[in-house]
Amino acid sequence: MGSEAKLAVSSLAMGDFRQSVHFTSSFDGVRLAYAVCGRGHPLVRVPTWISHVERDWESPVMRHLVAEMASRHKLVNYDCRGVGMSERDVDDMSFDAWVHDLEAVADAAGLERFALWGISGAPAVAIAYAVRHPERVSHLVLCGGFCRGRLRRDASAAVVEKARVMVELIEQGWGTEEQAFRQVFTSLMVPGGTAEQWRWFTDMMRSATSPQTALRMLRLWQTLDVSDLARQVRCPPLVLHARRDAIVPYEEGKLMASLIPGAEFVTLNSANHVILQDEPAWPHLVAELRRFLPPPETAEDADSHGGFDDLTERERDVLELIAQGLGNDDIAQRLAISQKTVRNHITSIFGKLAATTRAQAIVRARKAGFGSRYAMQ
Repeated sequence: MGSEAKLAVSSLAMGDFRQSVHFTSSFDGVRLAYAVCGRGHPLVRVPTWISHVERDWESPVMRHLVAEMASRHKLVNYDCRGVGMSERDVDDMSFDAWVHDLEAVADAAGLERFALWGISGAPAVAIAYAVRHPERVSHLVLCGGFCRGRLRRDASAAVVEKARVMVELIEQGWGTEEQAFRQVFTSLMVPGGTAEQWRWFTDMMRSATSPQTALRMLRLWQTLDVSDLARQVRCPPLVLHARRDAIVPYEEGKLMASLIPGAEFVTLNSANHVILQDEPAWPHLVAELRRFLPPPETAEDADSHGGFDDLTERERDVLELIAQGLGNDDIAQRLAISQKTVRNHITSIFGKLAATTRAQAIVRARKAGFGSRYAMQ
């Protein structure tokens, strides 16, 4: 069990969210950075090798995801050993150490029962923790994950060669100024990304961890197999996978869902390993998360926290038009803003009002007096 001592070192204001960053120690003394933001049913985001508890809020690839989580839950986000703000130079980079790190963070954050979210290699860690601590995990959300590493799926010469090439790319290009090597990974992770998203991702790869640590992680993931553990999961699981994911094959997502008892499987219509905010798969993912995970609060609880008082002026404008029954297109035209901006405001409004549907938001807004401000205009 990690050290209970916690040191708050900074707070970040990220729009309507405020995050506090802390440190704790894992079983072997390795220093781990974790952050807490939002309120509601606790949700721990299990990290991968490309994470940073502060910089994720600046990321055009990740910020929409952490914002969605923090808008409805007490989000606990951490950097695994060797990555981000956690201790970089570590001896033990084993799978068991990663599970111990999750144990240390959950204990340090004072969590009793919570949900786990993981993408890519993180679902394997989440599965192992859920099996070790069934009394503490309420829900599992596993996106783009796998039970079997690349070298455990198929021992063909082609698969072995592809694994070798990935290792060579890291050795030659991860820590250099030359972006071409890192862009190979970016093109697989977010092929539908913009130039800004590609640029951020390639830069983040180098700043998140060292080439040596990235190599150790990749080699471990390539030989990982948690199939037996997956069969022992006892909490409700939701497995999501992009149909054209180039990092983890779609079939591996289906296999994961078939191994975990009672798992729901959801196909996301995307080629991106990390679902981006501007693609159709994003609202689908959000809807599934909100359906599956516990709601943030009851309407009465939200009122007691001043949900309407937390709205910005622009959000109040948007809510006024929602209460009048206008759709997103009409709201965008009325307020002279883009449809994307409207969607972002609506996501924030729903989180603040603890509303899970548009109809629920309308009822609550009209009860609070919204719905007539623009009626005569």
